[in-house]
Amino acid sequence: MLIPISSDKGLCGGINSTVVKVSKAVSSSTGGDASLTIIGEKARGQLSKAFSDNLKNVILDVTKMPLSFSTASLVTDKILSDGAHKYQIIYNRFQSVISFKPTVATVLSAEGYEKVAESGENSFDEYELEGSDRSELLLDLAEFKFGAVMYNALLENSTSELGSRMQSMENSTKNAKDMLGKLTLLYNRTRQASITTELIEIISGASALEE
Repeated sequence: MLIPISSDKGLCGGINSTVVKVSKAVSSSTGGDASLTIIGEKARGQLSKAFSDNLKNVILDVTKMPLSFSTASLVTDKILSDGAHKYQIIYNRFQSVISFKPTVATVLSAEGYEKVAESGENSFDEYELEGSDRSELLLDLAEFKFGAVMYNALLENSTSELGSRMQSMENSTKNAKDMLGKLTLLYNRTRQASITTELIEIISGASALEE
């Protein structure tokens, strides 16, 4: 399952279009069969039509709530109810006010961790597990890790959104000031030309009367 994270509001540069572009690329690499849960209004507007057959859920207004681990856990619980085995969270990682990096974080479900544990590709067997129910431990581990990764992704994307919006507003303010300066100069030139024309007409009229 692909989980692109975007903003609910605009005027924040290209962070949303970047997430959409990466989501399409990742979907194509999987053969276009991956299901989709979209977080944020802007990604929904661009992806809902292209992935209408694979769209499982849309989660909006996440950023309107204070971002906390509890918020991420609520989002995680809603996503886990779909029962996928592998989740790929697509978000923007904050690097600076003017720079962000599109990132894909992969998280497995409890069944996915069970398969990895059985394949011997991990160090689970190096630890002595209390209790006989290994599947319950893996379920708790999967849910907690998913919540932690989701919390980090929401924070990183929100920080990138704020930085990109600040940069966009700064550029808009600069462009507005430049335009205001050009319009003021044009106004002054037009006004001066009008005054000069009036003076010429007055002088010409006075000269004609004297003759």
